[in-house]
Amino acid sequence: MGAQRPPCPPPYPPPRRGEVGVGGAPRDLCGRTVTYLRVSVTDRCNLRCRYCMPARGVGFLPASEILRFEEIAQVVRAAVGLGITCVRLTGGEPLRRRDLGHLVALIAAIPAIGDLSLTTNGTLLAGQAAALARAGLRRVNVSLDTLDPPRYAQITRGGDVRSVLRGIEAALAAGLDPVKINAVAVTGAEDDIASLGALSRSRPLHVRFIEAMPVLGPGSLGHLTAERILEILARAGDLEPVSGPVGSGPARSFRYAGAEGTVGVIAPMSRCFCDACNRLRLTATGRLRPCLFSANGYDLRPLLRPRSDDAALRAALVDAISGKPPARPDEIPHDTFGSMCQVGG
Repeated sequence: MGAQRPPCPPPYPPPRRGEVGVGGAPRDLCGRTVTYLRVSVTDRCNLRCRYCMPARGVGFLPASEILRFEEIAQVVRAAVGLGITCVRLTGGEPLRRRDLGHLVALIAAIPAIGDLSLTTNGTLLAGQAAALARAGLRRVNVSLDTLDPPRYAQITRGGDVRSVLRGIEAALAAGLDPVKINAVAVTGAEDDIASLGALSRSRPLHVRFIEAMPVLGPGSLGHLTAERILEILARAGDLEPVSGPVGSGPARSFRYAGAEGTVGVIAPMSRCFCDACNRLRLTATGRLRPCLFSANGYDLRPLLRPRSDDAALRAALVDAISGKPPARPDEIPHDTFGSMCQVGG
C-alpha cells in the first residue's frame, strides 16, 4: 500500500506524571502539552463513506447512552481547567444531533475557550451554518472527496454533492472562518485532487488532502502519499509554501499565485506526527481516548451520572493525559477500532 510509515520515537525525556507544561497544563509522558479536545456528539451519520463505515453499516446506540449537552459541557469545563483551549465538535455527523446550537452556545460561554470548530460532511450545513455562527461557532471543516456527482454518490453510498456545495457557500456567508475542505486521497483520485485544489483559487477555501488510513482493515484502501498529492497539485501551477490558517495542525500549506485560499497535505502514513500530538478524543458515549488508534480509554459517563463528580472527572482527565502513548501502535487494532463514526472523526 505504498511506503511504510517511519517510526515515531518520543522526542523528549519523559517528565514525571503530572508535571506541568505551557500555561500550567499537565504534560504527558512524552513532554507534550495537551490543549485540544475533539468531542463526538453522536455516532449517527446520514452517509456511509467507504473509508469510514463498512457496507453493512454499524449498530447505532440508543439516546440514553449518548452524553447530554450539559454533560459534554461539564467535561469541557474540567478540561479547560487542565489547559484545553481548543474544542472541535465531530460525529458521526454532528449536524444530525438536534439543537446542536445549544451545545455550541454552552461551550462558547466557557472562559478560556480560544477556538470552537466543527467537522461535518456538509450535507446539512446550508440550513444550520448561520445559526451555529450566531451561537458561537468560529470555523468549520467540511469533508469532501470529489466534486463529481456520480463519484461522490459512489464514495458516500448515496450522497448528493450539491448539498455539500450549498453548505460550503452558507458557511462562507455566515462568516465562519476559515472554511476548510478535507479530502481523503486514495488511489484513483488524481482528477479529484486537481479539481478540489482549484477551489482555492477563486474562493477563500483551504483544501487539505489527507493520506488514507486503513481503519477498516489492512488493504481496505490504497493511499496516495503527500508527495504524490503535491506533484498532482503542482501540475496546475507553482505552489508557494505558506503558513496555514487557524487550526492547521500537522498540515503543510501552499498557495497558488493570486489564490484566495490554500491547499495542503496531511500525512499520517508517510510523515508521522505523533510526537507533536496535542489532542484527546471524547466519544459520544463519554469514553475519553488519549490516542485515536489506542483501544485504551477512560469511561467518564459514570462520573457524570447521576450527578457530576468534578474531582474524579479532573483526575480521570489527568490520567488520560499522563497515559497518552508516544505513538500509534505498529498495527491499527481493527478488531477494537470500530468505525470513525463511533470513535469520532
